[in-house]
Amino acid sequence: MNHEQTGSGPLAAIGAVVGRVMIAAIFLLSAVGNKIPNFGATVETMAKEGIPLPQVALVGAIVFLIAGSLSIIFGYKTAVGAALLLVFLLLATFYFHDFWTFQGEEAEQQRNNFMKNVSLMGTMIFLMAVGPGPASLDRRSE
Repeated sequence: MNHEQTGSGPLAAIGAVVGRVMIAAIFLLSAVGNKIPNFGATVETMAKEGIPLPQVALVGAIVFLIAGSLSIIFGYKTAVGAALLLVFLLLATFYFHDFWTFQGEEAEQQRNNFMKNVSLMGTMIFLMAVGPGPASLDRRSE
């Protein structure tokens, strides 16, 4: 059996690292490129959506996004990092992508965002189930 079939070897290691970076990029950039620099406006948006204690919730979201992203990128405590991002996704999807409350094109856009988040939730569950793959800190500690 060759390396590509067994999930070992240099190609699998490179693929795992690149894949983890690609998975985590959306979350890390959301925190450092949007939520932190637009903290006040984000708190206002969260308050309008009915999120309790929006300032505290936003700080928590930022911590979950950064810690979860870095965990996945480095493959360190990957299941914990994926769980943090899963919690973030569940809450964000519930509060911000409630497509059933919209009509027309806005409903379609929110449904697309909802399904994107469901797909990302599946990614987090997959990472929790199978781990980060080769070339990860979790694998080095085995």
